[in-house]
Amino acid sequence: MEITSNHIHFFISYTVAFIVFGLIGYWYLWPAVRDRTAKIALTPLLLYACLRVNGLMFLMPGLVAEDLPKGFAVPTAYGDLTAVILALGALWSIRSEKAFAVPLLLVFNIVGLLDLVYANIATFTEGVDPTQLGSSYYLVVLNVPAMIVVHIIIFAYLRRHRGLPAVT
Repeated sequence: MEITSNHIHFFISYTVAFIVFGLIGYWYLWPAVRDRTAKIALTPLLLYACLRVNGLMFLMPGLVAEDLPKGFAVPTAYGDLTAVILALGALWSIRSEKAFAVPLLLVFNIVGLLDLVYANIATFTEGVDPTQLGSSYYLVVLNVPAMIVVHIIIFAYLRRHRGLPAVT
């Protein structure tokens, strides 16, 4: 795959957003959640994760280019939808204080992060030109870095509170 100026501009946008969201996570989110109960700490993170349903726009010609590679669009869209369903389940189980809340949260976090890793890799292996993303460009360069930071914070929270007997 040839790297074009579109890819360079995309990479700069993505990298800057990742740095900014990383700093927001480190300076503001992590201090606000690290010592809180799971119910309080994880609810806003999981609610944000539920916005990944926007990934379905990769399947909507007119919002994205008709020639957006299906090897990128389809798995990314349905991976996001799967992550949303798991996030909703984790959110419900944490808010309801179910015994399986932490394992479900872990499943969401692993599946959700792997989906984002796949999408990042598929951008290159499937030959996606950033201009093919159309209006979903903003989803990719803003939401993906933010969501990666959310996953990292959830993993850090789970590590800090390992062996958590209850989610309250």
